[in-house]
Formats: sequence, structure tokens, C-alpha cells
Amino acid sequence: MNLTQQELQQFEEEGYVVKPQVFSEEDMAPLRDAMVEIVADEAARLHAEGKLAETFPDEPFERRLASIMKAAPEAGWSIYKTITGRSGGGYSGPSIFQMIVHPPLLSCIESIVGPDIVASSVYRIRPKMPDFVFGEVPWHQDSGYFMAHCDTQMVVTCWVPLVDATLENGCLWVQPKTHKNGIIRHHTRPNAGYLIIADQDLPAQESFPVEMKAGDVLFMTNITPHCSKENTTDEVRWSFDLRYQSLNVPNNVGELPEEFDPNREPVEMACYPPEADFIVRCANNPEREIRTPEEFHALRQRYEQARNIQYPRREWTPLPGSAQT
Repeated sequence: MNLTQQELQQFEEEGYVVKPQVFSEEDMAPLRDAMVEIVADEAARLHAEGKLAETFPDEPFERRLASIMKAAPEAGWSIYKTITGRSGGGYSGPSIFQMIVHPPLLSCIESIVGPDIVASSVYRIRPKMPDFVFGEVPWHQDSGYFMAHCDTQMVVTCWVPLVDATLENGCLWVQPKTHKNGIIRHHTRPNAGYLIIADQDLPAQESFPVEMKAGDVLFMTNITPHCSKENTTDEVRWSFDLRYQSLNVPNNVGELPEEFDPNREPVEMACYPPEADFIVRCANNPEREIRTPEEFHALRQRYEQARNIQYPRREWTPLPGSAQT
């Protein structure tokens, strides 16, 4: 599987394209099962500690975490953080690694960045809950979170729903054809972890919802404006997103977190220093590839536990009219 010439043309002209059924139901089953296990184990633990009266064992994958969150928000939030981790990467078990190195996906990525592929430092598993304070993600470009010297580089975002993504459960929205205009000013918001592009700064371009079937992949550039809106259903919109880049794009491949030097020139740093980059395809030196779940997990955990690496510091200011706290 790779991107067709027509799909590549849409990606280049509009900044995004959807490739149907890159992942089959069988491909997605291990990651779904891993999430089911985490929710079940954490629910049992919280129940034993007296923090959760009902664990909802008979609820299906799409509804169990939502039911827990509704009945006991603190317990639901604890499970959510176990899945996402300190930095957002969170779970680093074998099933997410298999998603990252999924051959049909990497073949599509190769169509964009070439044969030497780095799995970028940022991947996320996202259980988007109904009526959740962090559920609605405002308009932004992924490069808003990266180092400024990567604004002109290509870092491909792959967004994959584990359940069907609809208008009702908060599918992504995109602004096509605006990715060639460069980085837009972002703002921070009080008491929120998300950056936001203010309404007055958004390009005067119509935006579109991207409804998708489970296993489809939305490919976007790091400069494509996108957002997701509220989940108005009673089910969790489970998804994960991965990022890839060429080996020529700044990265921290082979650099352990304790080797990070905050005093070096920013342009010598990875696009997102706090998390680990690793090679998943290397045409001339395949021995450089991370090939086992154990290698991946060890590397991810080493970065997850690090506290010495600075996050990208952009000159983003608080959203006008808001009190930054």
C-alpha cells in the first residue's frame, strides 16, 4: 500500500488526505485490547481503594471509560492519565509499537518523506470522553508545539480512529490549502494544556469536518490547521496519532535524555526534544532501525521518566482577554 499520485497531489495542494482502511479490524484489535485491559485493571485498583463504587465491567469498549468518568470523575481522570502518561505519550506497549511500524502505513509515509523514516517524538493515544474539560481541541498547527526551526520542515501527522469518527463524537476538522502560508500566531490559554489560534488569526478559508471509519488514516502536514469539537455522544471516541519525518529533519535519534544539552543552539535540537525519535526504516543502514517492542518500550520509558529536557519555548502569548494563571 502507498499513496496514489492523486492522493499525493491532494496532500501537497490541500495539506491533508484520507487513506481508507490502512488498518484492518484485526490490525487494531491488539491496541483496543490493551486499552480494555488498562481500563479494567485501573478500575479494579480504584474500586479496591474505595475510590470507585462501580467498575461497569459489562460496558463495551466504546462506553466503559465514559461511564466511569460520569460516575466518578476523579477515578476516570486517574485512568485517563494512566493511558496518556506524563507527557501525553503514555502507553508504550507492544500494540502501539506495531501500529507505528505497520508496513502499509510506512509505505504511505515513504511516498511523502522518502525511504529513510524517523518515527517522530510525539505520538498520542486519545480517549476523547463526552463532556470532558480537555475534550475539545482548539484550532492549531502541530508546529505550534515544535521548535521554531522546524516550521519549514515536513513532519507528517497520521490521525487514526479506533472507532468511527463522526460529527457527533468529535471528528477532526481541517482548513485545506492554508498550509503553504507558514506558521500562524498561536496563543496559550489559562489553565489549559492546548495552544489556540485566535479566531481573528485563522485564514479566511472554509473548514471541513473529516468523518472517518475506524482504521482510516488522515495524513496532515505539521502546518495544516485543524481542531476537534465536543463529543456529544455517550461513548468514547478512541483514536491515536503518530508523526513521521525524514532522517534529514532535525531529530534526537541515538541521543539519550541524559545527554541533552540545553545550552546548545536551538537549531541543533530535535523538533520536539522531550520525547524520543527513532528510526523505523533506513534503506542503506537497516541495522539502525528499532525493530522490537522491547527496544521501543525501553527508549520511550527512558524519555518519559526524564526531567531535564526543556519543552519548546515559543514566543506565544496568552489569548487576548484571558487572565493567564
